[in-house]
Amino acid sequence: MKSPASLTPAAGPASMLLPVGLLLISMISIQGGAALAKSLFPLVGAPGITALRLGLATIILFVIFKPWRMRLHAGNRLPLLCYGLALGTMNFLFYLSIRTVPLGVAVALEFTGPLALAIFGSRRAVDFLWVVLAVLGLAFLLPLGHALGSVDLKGALLALGAGACWALYILAGQRAGSHDGPATVAVGSLIGALIYCPIGIIDTGSALFAPSLLLPALALAILSSALPYSLEMVALTRMPARTFGTLMSLEPALAAFSGMLFLHEHLSVIQWLALSAIICASAGATLSARR
Repeated sequence: MKSPASLTPAAGPASMLLPVGLLLISMISIQGGAALAKSLFPLVGAPGITALRLGLATIILFVIFKPWRMRLHAGNRLPLLCYGLALGTMNFLFYLSIRTVPLGVAVALEFTGPLALAIFGSRRAVDFLWVVLAVLGLAFLLPLGHALGSVDLKGALLALGAGACWALYILAGQRAGSHDGPATVAVGSLIGALIYCPIGIIDTGSALFAPSLLLPALALAILSSALPYSLEMVALTRMPARTFGTLMSLEPALAAFSGMLFLHEHLSVIQWLALSAIICASAGATLSARR
């Protein structure tokens, strides 16, 4: 069996194509799913959406990856538990936040988690340059000055909490998935579902089981969990955590596009320039990444 170190290849431009491509597909999928989830809030609320997403995604992931074949060992149990808790709590807090905060802003705040990993993991001046560029982009993306009052404080704090869970998800996922790969995400999703599905059922009641919700909920589970988390688990074992975190700076840009296309949430010219800075930082981090 390969060691965790051997699972991370030399991070030259050619060898990075696969994990970068997987992350791009994952982020596009998850932001489309976030827009769909927000449109369903009037029907079942944020806790109900969390329950639908985790519950259906767990079933799909179990069918695909058959995690009962995994060989759990003492050193893998705690990271796996942390991974599942982080996954479920990240979803729950994020959905609570976007009830009152625009999708692009919520994702930008949530990004503080992986951005912190990128900062703490930097070892070369060029790595820090990309992080600084991403921070500058986020500074202009976030509503500042007179617009600050338009952002709900509670929603913003919930998004920051989701960001902390995102950082834990990256670290625990890289360790938990180093031996069993994508099958790990099925067990992690089960752990999250066991915690947050009962909360969603209690909060929503029988409305959660309405037949009209089946197809949207299935699409939500695939777009927001089954597809992106599987792809991310593969990418996590093929690149350093700091590179993964910096690449995730694309998330606010994709969230803003998703909010514009599906939720009619428009950004200013300055905010679009900020998104361009974030994209440049991600591209630079990818090209200059090494083992």
